[in-house]
Amino acid sequence: SHYVLGVLFLVYVINFIDRQVLSVFIGPIKEEFGVSDTAMGLLVGLAFALFYTIAGIPIARWADRGNRRTIIALGLTVWSAMTVTCGLARSFVQLALARVGVGVGEAAGSPPAHSLISDYFPVEKRATAMGIYSWGIYVGSALAYLGGGYLRTHFDWRTAFIVLGIPGLLVALLVRFTVREPPRGYSEKVVVTAEAATFGETLAHLLSCRSWVYLVAGTCFLSLTGYGVLMWGYEFFGRIHAMPPMTIGMWMAGIVGIGGSIGSYSGGALADWLGRRDPAWYMRLPALVTAASVPLAVAFLMAESSAAAMSFFFVFYILANFYVPAMHTINQNLSKLRMRATAAAILLFIVNLVGAGAGPFVVGLLNDVFAASYGQEAIRYSLLSVAMTGIFGAGFLWLSSRHLASDLERARE
Repeated sequence: SHYVLGVLFLVYVINFIDRQVLSVFIGPIKEEFGVSDTAMGLLVGLAFALFYTIAGIPIARWADRGNRRTIIALGLTVWSAMTVTCGLARSFVQLALARVGVGVGEAAGSPPAHSLISDYFPVEKRATAMGIYSWGIYVGSALAYLGGGYLRTHFDWRTAFIVLGIPGLLVALLVRFTVREPPRGYSEKVVVTAEAATFGETLAHLLSCRSWVYLVAGTCFLSLTGYGVLMWGYEFFGRIHAMPPMTIGMWMAGIVGIGGSIGSYSGGALADWLGRRDPAWYMRLPALVTAASVPLAVAFLMAESSAAAMSFFFVFYILANFYVPAMHTINQNLSKLRMRATAAAILLFIVNLVGAGAGPFVVGLLNDVFAASYGQEAIRYSLLSVAMTGIFGAGFLWLSSRHLASDLERARE
């Protein structure tokens, strides 16, 4: 189980390297193709997220019936090849189409991975395992910032996509030939003979859980902030604090990689520990921690010195990622065994369409809207606008905690 978790973590690292590297090159790509911040927001956000979310549902339906290991290996091959294709693009439209291909490939990553983790790890250890898997977000983003910063300094953006896309093709072989496909319900020690639930049955079951509805509403707001900062944070430090690319890459790599990993692991481990006493803590803990993170976001974005901004950013990023493992764990725990991959895809469909799709686009759009009043400072107020939505996210997670125990009991029955 630990080996499989390690391999899936590596896949998720590559997922976020290939997804995130574009944020490092917003400036050069914008300059080369002569497009606006709004267009770049569409490129880094909606062009990826729309097809990522649409493709996720049928792929997850396949994963609930077929071999999840093979599906992950195929998806990794596709998105790595399309990342290389991004580096070969000669127009903005070609780059956008290649970005769509990356999104379609990555749709085969997390839903079957969440289902595999749930079969390899029992309920009382699942949030911790999800937290470790979620490290891939932060380690992958950190490597994208660090490697991208170096490549931006010494090479062009096309070279970066080609260099960073190739390793995934090799890891796809590792997944295909070394990961074992477990029986459904393996961690619960039950035998599952029923057919996979239909999409309609899965969605109806999840919507019947009020805790799930509030969970999704809350995480939509939190992912809006998270992806907005991930995709525009590099550009923020360049525009506001005039830091050189390599310096930004090193700082962003450390903050996102270390801070995000601390937050994700701590959120999962503490949720498992507190959840043994009262399952409501799976949502109560991230609600409280998220509320505490909002003032730190304001401090990080409004700080005048780069050192102060980076310091506040580090603490903010730890707290802002406490919710991630609990979100995925509760989504799996509320699901029946033959609907887990589809349940993961439904959650990712909604959250990523709002977060990965709308988040970067809204920031880019607000950059252009605020530019007339604030000039180069516009990005500061754009990111501040999306960061304040964390207040609503915390509120909805708290509401989720109030219904969680009864919904989990009904799911077990």
